[in-house]
Amino acid sequence: MSNFFTRMGDGSALWSSEEEIRGDLDAGMKDAAKRGKIPELTVEEMERLYAIITAPNKIVSVERGNEVVHSFDAGTLKFGIRGGVPVDRLGTILAHERAMCSDTMELSHLDYSYKSVKAIAYEESQTMEQIQLNTIIPVMYGAMPNVGMYTKPDGPIDNWAELLPLGKIKEAQDAQVEAVEHAVKDMVYVASILYEGGADGINFDSVGASGDADFLATLKAVEILRNKYPDMDIEVGMAGEFVLGMHGELTYNGTRLAGLYPHKQVKVAEEAGATIFGPVINTNSSKSFSWNLARAVTYVKACAEAATIPIHPNAGMGVGGIPLTNTCPMDVMSRASKALIEIGKADGL
Repeated sequence: MSNFFTRMGDGSALWSSEEEIRGDLDAGMKDAAKRGKIPELTVEEMERLYAIITAPNKIVSVERGNEVVHSFDAGTLKFGIRGGVPVDRLGTILAHERAMCSDTMELSHLDYSYKSVKAIAYEESQTMEQIQLNTIIPVMYGAMPNVGMYTKPDGPIDNWAELLPLGKIKEAQDAQVEAVEHAVKDMVYVASILYEGGADGINFDSVGASGDADFLATLKAVEILRNKYPDMDIEVGMAGEFVLGMHGELTYNGTRLAGLYPHKQVKVAEEAGATIFGPVINTNSSKSFSWNLARAVTYVKACAEAATIPIHPNAGMGVGGIPLTNTCPMDVMSRASKALIEIGKADGL
């Protein structure tokens, strides 16, 4: 029996038989369906997924007519900071627009948190204005809510990660509620300045990284911004496939946030006023690419069916079925992109 070249969830090479690939696809799909309480993929969709993974081409692409747009998180950090290319942020955006043909781009700061950007928001606004005068593609501004930054010693609030092991549950919950209010003010402040400075939209990235309080803070900020700027484009990109219940009892419009999976996360994001939602499905580096991709596509399809706004699944560096590597191999990147779009029905990536 022929073996097919594929990869593990850490990016290492793997040769697998048809039986092994089909077994991993089935197991990954069923894992997502069971955890998320969502429908399984159909037989036809599983066959198409198998065909994508085993295609003989080194790189695959979507069929003509299935193209989607791309948005970025940490956009201007990709070249200079992570890639080591000596280019400033304007140069990075111009390279994406004029050489890489990107659909959109994002201006972001090295300290990729709204709390950190607050002190230099007007300087960032000046940079945004200069970039807008030199570019054509939409340029958003993005950062992380990062509610955890409001804990001591960086912030004024007791650290709930230290309180919880001591059994101080109420104190830990109260600290998170207080952190939410600080974060909301900073996110609205920074987003308002950057939007009025010319940003085509605002991106809240890695939402929920600090748990349900992090998600609640973002939803409240989005709601305020939507009422303040009815035409503002707001992207909410998640940090994980389900919301960690660090508080456990926080709600938004009656919906408990802890434990929500993508198909339910998108509904509260819509209620708050988001215009793009970025679901995240975590990659298990000890499982195969086939297992991870089937799992990701199952979650994304359920999210797309539930959504009334465009969804842009996070795809790269350990999420969206992509191996956990800083620079992803294009063989699996292209296959994951095709599968998320054509089977998962993503509107963008």
